[in-house]
Formats: sequence, structure tokens, C-alpha cells
Amino acid sequence: MIAKTRRIANTKNLVNHLPTKRYTNPENVYFAVTNARCPKGEVLVKEGEYVKLGQKIGMRYGPFFEQSIHSTVSGTVVGVVKKFHRSGKLVEFIQVKNDMKDTPVESIHERTEEEIAQLTLEDYAEITKDVSLVGLGGSSFPTYIKFQTKDPIDTILINGVECEPYLSADHRLIIEFTEQVIYGCKYALQAFKAKKLYICIKYIYEDLYDTLNAELTRFPDLPIEVKKVGNYYPQGWEIEMIKSALGIKVPSGVLPAKLGLMVFNVSTIMGLYRAIKWNEPVYERNFTLNGDGIKYPQNYRLRIGTSLKEIIEFSGGYKDDTDKVLILGGPMMGANLVRDDAVITKTCTSCIILNAKKNIEEPCVRCSSCVYSCPAGLKPVMIMQAVKNGDKEALKKELNIKACILCGMCSYTCTSKIHLTDYCRKAKKMAM
Repeated sequence: MIAKTRRIANTKNLVNHLPTKRYTNPENVYFAVTNARCPKGEVLVKEGEYVKLGQKIGMRYGPFFEQSIHSTVSGTVVGVVKKFHRSGKLVEFIQVKNDMKDTPVESIHERTEEEIAQLTLEDYAEITKDVSLVGLGGSSFPTYIKFQTKDPIDTILINGVECEPYLSADHRLIIEFTEQVIYGCKYALQAFKAKKLYICIKYIYEDLYDTLNAELTRFPDLPIEVKKVGNYYPQGWEIEMIKSALGIKVPSGVLPAKLGLMVFNVSTIMGLYRAIKWNEPVYERNFTLNGDGIKYPQNYRLRIGTSLKEIIEFSGGYKDDTDKVLILGGPMMGANLVRDDAVITKTCTSCIILNAKKNIEEPCVRCSSCVYSCPAGLKPVMIMQAVKNGDKEALKKELNIKACILCGMCSYTCTSKIHLTDYCRKAKKMAM
């Protein structure tokens, strides 16, 4: 276990300290018509039509919200093709051929600081809805809904923890876009009229602590503090982060807003800056490509809609001819891909490519490792049994499967190598 932990840390630290490479001019980009939150979608452009950067080209429809789909380049619509989404499903994508000119749509424009100061919370909700800003840490939850809260917000927390192994996209974002991050924090404070904002980072990252505090000397009037939190997984889970940063325990099923708290991922807060300052949708993001199966691990600044296969080739390809495991997202909560014909969406933080290793699943020995390691206080071994027995009522009531965050800790700690997280995933579907 110790050797494995060190190997993970060393691999992550390698790309942590490399400058981010830009790969922002792919020949073609692709945009999912539907996603996990929005099962219905509509294409608003036709084959051969010219589109501009930031132009609305489609709509997705969820159960209680909708999301605009924006082109991240200017160019010509090729048509609709099928590719793998970050969810691991094969879905329809709008393909646009990049003309490499980045001609912006007319709605993109700069707002002055005086204009921004006059914006209301309702204005923030409208702007973030129009540009389709979502949780860029991977949640994809629509940001405009957070600005529609009726609860008074006293404290804002920015999640820069990035607790999964191998990932460092947010780390490089903070280092390289510090000013934009602080301005995003400023706008969030103005919108909610909050009294305090904390930027939460792991205590081991002195470079982030020093960089952020150096930048904050230019904003002496802002009530912003860099808060060091724990160096463990799943410290990035907002409930755990709030507890570490403020000592407040958010009860299961209660939104942090009910306690006067609002949480944003650090990439989302930069997206908020771009939305408010420039009325601009997210068209680029930081992305980690890492693992022992890729020749040159690297952090990238990518155009949303870039082909994963293209980035793998740009990174030198696979390290050797052995079988690979491709995980879109972090190694604990990401989705396994059956092939590399996937697309990097705005909520894709990373792709981890590992050399495949065979694990033999053995019978459960009732060691309770999964119970002790569960951050939500659940009993994964009993959830597994309930799934096998088809006991939906037990999953809903005594076992409280709704509280499971699918963090992967039960599978990781299982001494019998049972894929308990898969059972939890099945349990959630059964209990719906």
C-alpha cells in the first residue's frame, strides 16, 4: 500500500510542476447533444452552416432546467456523429470544422467594473444561464440555479482541493490564472453580498498558498482568505471540505445554502469571471492527461470538444503495447472507457491511462474495511447484499443509498477486491 501511494504521488508531482501546454486549435470539435443530466436535446444548426465562437448551436433539456450548447470555435457544421461521452455512453455529437479564426459571436462583449458592480443576483442567474456555466469540477450542475437561491449567503467556499490521485489541472489553473480566479471570487462576493470567502487548498501545496496570497495583496479590501485543509481523499467532497475548513457538519440531504454557505469549484469560479466580465461561455479548460500508460503525461489547456484520441497522440501515444485502462475523470470517480474515441466536454477534468492489471475477486470476509472507509457513513457490504436480493426498500430506508457519493473508497479498500462501488451504482438505479 505504501509503495503504491508513493508511486501515485510521484506521478502526480511530475505534471504538477510542468507548465500547462496549450492545444487550442483542433481541426474538428464535437458537442454532445445530450448528457447524464439532460436526456433530451435539440440541434439548432444545419449541415454546412457557418457558426461563430460562442454561438448557440443546440439545447439540452433536463428534468428541471435546460442548457444551451455553444460552439467553442468558429467554422462550419459538418453534421451529427456518434462518439463516447464522459459518462461512457455512445451519444450524438454536433461536429464543427474549425476555421482557426475564432470569430466571436456578437453577444461576447466586455463589461466595465462599474457595470458589474450594478448587477443583481438575478442578473448573475440570467448571465450564467445564457452562457450555460456549470460545475466544472465534474458535477455539471447548472450554476445559474445556485444564483437563484432564496437563502441568505454569508460565506463562500472555493474548492481548489483536487483530492483524487494523478489530477493537477486545477492546481495549474490557480498558478497560471491567479488574477482571473481572484476576480471570479470578487464577483461571487458581490453577487451574494457575502461577508467572507475562503479558497480551500491542500495544506501540502505551499506554492498555491504563496501564489494566492501574493495576488491577494492587490485586493486588500476583499474579505478573502486562503484556507489550508487536509491532504486526503475525499477531502474535495464539499461536505468534507466544509467540515475541515469551517468546522461545520452539513447534515445528509441538507443543501449548504440552508446554512448560509455556497460552494464553487475553482474552475467554475474562473468560468464565472469570464461569463460576467466578457459574457462568454466556457470554451477552454485545463485538463490532466496522466498515468503509467501514456508516454508523456501533461496538463493541457484545451478547446472544449477536442477529441481525446487526438490529445493522446499529441502526448506521444501509449507507452507500450500492453492493455490499457482508460478512465475519463479521476481514478476514483471517473468513467471507464472501452476505447479512446471520446470527447473532452466542459466537465472533463482529466483522463488517466493505466497499464491493465488483473485483480481476482474473492468472497467477502466481513472485514468491514468498506464500512470504516465510507465518508458518508454507509455500509457498502450490506448495500451489495441488498442489490443481490433485489431489496429496494432496504436500499431506500435503512441503507440510505441516496447519501452515497460514489467516491470509490469501498472498492479501493476492499481486501477481497470486490467492485463494491459498482453495486452502489446499481443500488442507486434500483432505488430511483
